[in-house]
Amino acid sequence: MAMYRDHLPTLDGGTFLTDAGLETDLIFNHGVPIPEFAAHTLLPDPSGRAALTRYLEGFLTLARDTGSGFVLDTQTWKAHPHWAEDLGQSRDELRAANVAAVDFALGLRDKFAGNTGPILINGLIGPRGDAYAPDDIIPASAAQAYHGEQIGWLAETDADMVTALTFTQSSEAIGAVRAAVAVGLPIVVSFTLETDGCLPTGQPLGEAIAEVDAATDGAAAYFMVNCAHPDHFPAGLGDLDNSHRIRGLRCNASRASHAELDAAETLDDGDPQDFAQGYQALRGVLPSLTVFGGCCGSDLRHVTAVARLLQS
Repeated sequence: MAMYRDHLPTLDGGTFLTDAGLETDLIFNHGVPIPEFAAHTLLPDPSGRAALTRYLEGFLTLARDTGSGFVLDTQTWKAHPHWAEDLGQSRDELRAANVAAVDFALGLRDKFAGNTGPILINGLIGPRGDAYAPDDIIPASAAQAYHGEQIGWLAETDADMVTALTFTQSSEAIGAVRAAVAVGLPIVVSFTLETDGCLPTGQPLGEAIAEVDAATDGAAAYFMVNCAHPDHFPAGLGDLDNSHRIRGLRCNASRASHAELDAAETLDDGDPQDFAQGYQALRGVLPSLTVFGGCCGSDLRHVTAVARLLQS
């Protein structure tokens, strides 16, 4: 039975951590190949599973040591049909991968049952296409039908929630939220931002949040932002009418644009302390923030710096 599906503790304040840039960390820092950036492909392989275990145990230990809660993601960001051909996997295999990823996360939660903060099992769903530059605009109805398949798979597990991570457009987010509502699964929407603080479609963040909320009767549990350095957030972010809806940050370690990152052959991991100071500044203008983690280029060092600074 899902432990927190009826009420997400992240809505009650406090500090919750997530992991960081799993794929970039394992590939560039640990030499672990990840086919097509699809981390669920590591689970069936003993060495890949061990690498995932080591990686996530570092963050769960940090949560334990800082008394923080933890949002424990499943490795299902690309475990949906859009990527089936690239991965050479059938729908049945993708469904099994979603179930296996939740089971893996549940085992880790059991191992860290002594943590004082809650550990939420979070099923990740990624966009239908590129997370930096949308292939096309997906109508909400099409997005609901598409994402409803993977969300339905996750709803049948003991996942507490799902997060639509690195979504690039409000219409696709609307469809995902509607699909989650249909199966009674709490959902969080996390938007990819460009260096100007807007979505890749050019839509301002506040406008995108308002559009999703208006189309879904505010059904998303909350919103997050990802894939941008803390410096890329607009100065007036805290002045948005719906800024209270933003409860989480998963920033990139690098100040580079998405186009620059796509073309880079080496990892830009930035400065963990500078990264943490950016989070502290954003917390000053977004008082509803409770969830803190990382995205591309970040690793345990960055989230540790954030956790320690917020703790102090």
